Amino acid sequence: MGIKTYNPYTPSRRNMTGSDFSEITKSTPEKSLCVSLKKNAGRNNQGKITVRHHGGGNRRKYRIIDFKRRKDGVPATVIGIEYDPNRTANIALICYADGQKSYILAPAGLTDGMTVMSGADAEVRVGNCLPLENIPVGTQVHNIELHPGKGGQLVRSAGIAAQLMAKEGKYATLRLPSGEMRMVPINCRATIGVIGNGDHNLINIGKAGRKRHMGIRPTVRGSVMNPNDHPHGGGEGRAPIGRPGPCTPWGKPALGLKTRKKNKQSNKLIVRRRDGKAIK
Repeated sequence: MGIKTYNPYTPSRRNMTGSDFSEITKSTPEKSLCVSLKKNAGRNNQGKITVRHHGGGNRRKYRIIDFKRRKDGVPATVIGIEYDPNRTANIALICYADGQKSYILAPAGLTDGMTVMSGADAEVRVGNCLPLENIPVGTQVHNIELHPGKGGQLVRSAGIAAQLMAKEGKYATLRLPSGEMRMVPINCRATIGVIGNGDHNLINIGKAGRKRHMGIRPTVRGSVMNPNDHPHGGGEGRAPIGRPGPCTPWGKPALGLKTRKKNKQSNKLIVRRRDGKAIK
């Protein structure tokens, strides 16, 4: 997918870029696979803001994606590649031989008319979903399960893939896009290929209004607030934060503090962390 630029007829248009949607072949979603999304603007069931800077944005429908891929041995034909407003990756509408339709994440190279299949007997081909024990070492995969039957949880964003590095006993070792080396049960499933829409990270938003269309509200720096509003606030002119390290508005350490529990059960499955250090 390519990047589209604009004529600079306003200052915000000068550096703005967007996708040319060259991979998209189907413009309207499948109604039977769409559900309404209720807006909550970052508020919980008590009406309190628990996630800041959420609110507004264009109305959108949620597309029900089949992350489990459990319809084994039934070939499915790709009807079209669609844009999904709820994720960075594009999605593909597939129709199984028995007439059932579903959405899957669209890998790079998947086009209309191609056939995909799930199950242990499927070929190692782009878009097919297999258990890790049936995938050759070195293959690039995405939409990886962490628990058999739960559905894909890892590697679901545009333009990324994990690499199967080794298979030993009950576990397969994967190198994730972050650089982390992690073991996953060998009977978990993964889909072959790299997720499409790889140029997504090159898009320049260009103006504040486009962020508002996405449902993202403005973020105000703590250093320009008053001391009763933020620990970084106050002082004459541009003052430093006056603390050993940056904080949240509630005084908790921010920006770089490790929050993963030291005794988390899945630590034993991480061979090497993304910072290059081994888990102790």
